[in-house]
Amino acid sequence: MNKPKVLVARSIFPETIARLSEHFEVEANQSDESWTKAQLIARLKGKQGVFTTGSERIDAEVLDACPDLKICANMAVGYNNFDIDAMTAHGVLGTNAPDVLTETTADFGFALLMATARRISESEHFLRAGKWEKWSYDMFAGSDIHGSTLGIIGMGRIGQGIAKRGALGFGMKVIYHNRSRLEASLEAECKAAYVGKEELLKTADHVVLVVPYTPASHHTIGAAEIALMKPTATLINIARGGIVDDAALAVALREKRIAAAGLDVFEGEPKVNPELLKVPNVVLTPHIASATVPTRRAMADLAVDNLIGYLVHDKPVTPLNPSVLAAR
Repeated sequence: MNKPKVLVARSIFPETIARLSEHFEVEANQSDESWTKAQLIARLKGKQGVFTTGSERIDAEVLDACPDLKICANMAVGYNNFDIDAMTAHGVLGTNAPDVLTETTADFGFALLMATARRISESEHFLRAGKWEKWSYDMFAGSDIHGSTLGIIGMGRIGQGIAKRGALGFGMKVIYHNRSRLEASLEAECKAAYVGKEELLKTADHVVLVVPYTPASHHTIGAAEIALMKPTATLINIARGGIVDDAALAVALREKRIAAAGLDVFEGEPKVNPELLKVPNVVLTPHIASATVPTRRAMADLAVDNLIGYLVHDKPVTPLNPSVLAAR
């Protein structure tokens, strides 16, 4: 009996390839080439499964060209690279990698918040440039984290993790806004109070974005929302590019309408709006919130579990469109 064929679209741990090879005929992109859509389609033809990393767009055009495809397993919790409606219409299952990166991403979100509030990147660049000649009372004076108000937009698992770090570790007052309010027990566990989005933006000293990207959440934070924030406030985005209007943010930072921003994700990444590179009061990182070796291994393992689970045992672990299973 021939093994199912699987494509691994980006470079990944050799152990991951070895594990897949026990069950599948594997074509792996270990040279980590950046494929065009046409190149992706050419490699996907005849494959039953694909291991994706969030940067490969699976849409109707790809699905029409690859009728053998049965599952797309994302090594990420986000899946805005998947056209779920098109996948469902084509009978193709999508899976993601939730839970395994929650605590690591919450750690990073808080690290980015601290670096932004305390102007760590800005001061390091100053030091490295040889500009530090004497002490002064206001040299890189930032804003406090302890005792301040933390506003979280998007109160899923990662948002809850950040809330707990802020409330329990730093004595922050935590407010949040979400599509639906948390149960009272969860609010108590996170020591968080639900407020409207406008109130959160007006009140918070530090605003952290942890919402999934959808057409409805596009530019959740734009010029109008930034205008509501305190001039001393910071904005942190560890969600997805497109949640923030990067061009509007660059203007606000340049004009000091808010104090600073910390960004791990960007519109059109890996490209970054060049205006963001010109302002000093922003901390920029290249989408690394989940980047610890144990977490990235766990993410890869879950994607493999989904491929094996579906193509070998007909039982995926974290299906995104389970109606595909019912229709089989």
